[in-house]
Amino acid sequence: MGARKHNSAEARKEALKQTYFAKLRNVPTSPRKMRLVADMIRGMEVNRALGVLKFSNKEASARVEKLLRSAVANWEEKNERKAEEGELFVSHISVDGASTLKRLRPAPQGRGYRIRKRSNHVTIYVDTLNNDNN
Repeated sequence: MGARKHNSAEARKEALKQTYFAKLRNVPTSPRKMRLVADMIRGMEVNRALGVLKFSNKEASARVEKLLRSAVANWEEKNERKAEEGELFVSHISVDGASTLKRLRPAPQGRGYRIRKRSNHVTIYVDTLNNDNN
């Protein structure tokens, strides 16, 4: 590896030490449905977001709640202390499309209608209020 690549790789590793995130990949829910849940908690304080997700009646909210708890645990692991009340917030959340399974559904007169079973990737970043990078 050349010196330039090595230096940029080291800089990337240092930047990752200061970011706290969790990823959920290949969730068998359409990205559109997951984005509705993501929009509910974007920019919110973590404890308030967990409450919103817990009492939401959307199926995707249970998965996002578990992912948010994982991101908070990652923050606690990197900082070697417990998060205090009101300290963390959801700094960034993104929902990207993943692979789509293509299936055929029987249709009249010997035809077949294509069914697309979509999936998505969710990434949540948490941060403290004093390290606001937005």
